[in-house]
Amino acid sequence: VQIFIVIVASISIFIGSLGIVNTMTTSVLERKKDIGIMKSIGATNNQIFLQFFIESSLLGLVGGLIGALFGELIGIFGTIGINNFINGNLPITLNFGLLLSALLGSFLIGGIAGIVPALSAAKQNPVEALRE
Repeated sequence: VQIFIVIVASISIFIGSLGIVNTMTTSVLERKKDIGIMKSIGATNNQIFLQFFIESSLLGLVGGLIGALFGELIGIFGTIGINNFINGNLPITLNFGLLLSALLGSFLIGGIAGIVPALSAAKQNPVEALRE
């Protein structure tokens, strides 16, 4: 059972990472002119990189928050349903340590997934970006 959970979690993390990479790559392509303008008025490659890196990290964090909220709700309603079915009294508990580590993990995974698009944004030539 634990191996199955690890496999499902790994697949979920991989798919979420691909979604962030895709979203951030599209964002870089759509904002090519904006990047060119920022660079032409003095933004450094590091500043451009940090902008997109932080954006992807926050995207991961928001996804983690939404996932944690739905996961907790499913757990609460599942426990209530089981209690009603077996006439039991299983306690409803929230593990805040696990919740915080999951949110930190989603923030880090979002950041890691955004490295390549952020590097791509930082390396853009401002003259070519403004021509398009």
